Amino acid sequence: MSHLSIGHLYTALHGACASAVARIIEAHGVDVSYVDLAMEDRQEALETAEIDLLVSAWMPRDSNVLVEGGEVFGDIYRPQAAFAALTGKKIPSGWMGKEFSRIIASEEAQELVQSARVARSDLGALPLEILGDAALFGHVQKASQDGDNPLIIAWQPHAVFHTDWLQMLPDDAGLLGGELKAQFVLRSGVRQQMDDDLYDELAGMMLGNRVMSALDYAVSVDGLDPESAAESWQRGRLIGR
Repeated sequence: MSHLSIGHLYTALHGACASAVARIIEAHGVDVSYVDLAMEDRQEALETAEIDLLVSAWMPRDSNVLVEGGEVFGDIYRPQAAFAALTGKKIPSGWMGKEFSRIIASEEAQELVQSARVARSDLGALPLEILGDAALFGHVQKASQDGDNPLIIAWQPHAVFHTDWLQMLPDDAGLLGGELKAQFVLRSGVRQQMDDDLYDELAGMMLGNRVMSALDYAVSVDGLDPESAAESWQRGRLIGR
């Protein structure tokens, strides 16, 4: 195998992850190209061989991207939706909505947020702002500077979790669901062509949420391109691996 086409969602987080994976692949003498994808295009891209490797699918949520003859493997990081409050705020372990002024939530967590607000009337009573990734970061930053006290609901990893602004809150009732697993998806026929050493290294590659949040921060906040952020990670300049 001399070339792999990597597909990934068109976000800073997924682009940085794909670039980190590419550095491992290229170290095995395999050239890499990238294809930016929308959520709804991933399965077709695998089926039509537009891409060889999807980086990544959040399993089991994304099980619809599986294609006949393909393979899911690896454990790159562990996405999880989380409740958080601003650092320094005294929030009891059995926290209630009355502790907060409003809810700030990411677009990606919107469905989970809505179900949590239905399940708990104290959350349903709070004003709600649904924001994109960049806007979420800016709103949390402003709230930390203004002395506001919002409840933050977002998927981690995320750039905002690479700051010292947040403290995690317990979700004892599991309102936001459990931990997912970010995995690779190979299209049909690729595994047979892939070198075993490369496959084994990818299968054992564990970036983790901390590194992924740092990569997201490097791209979306510091303005690095995904390749430069991945190089910083590989050289140990981003955070310790």
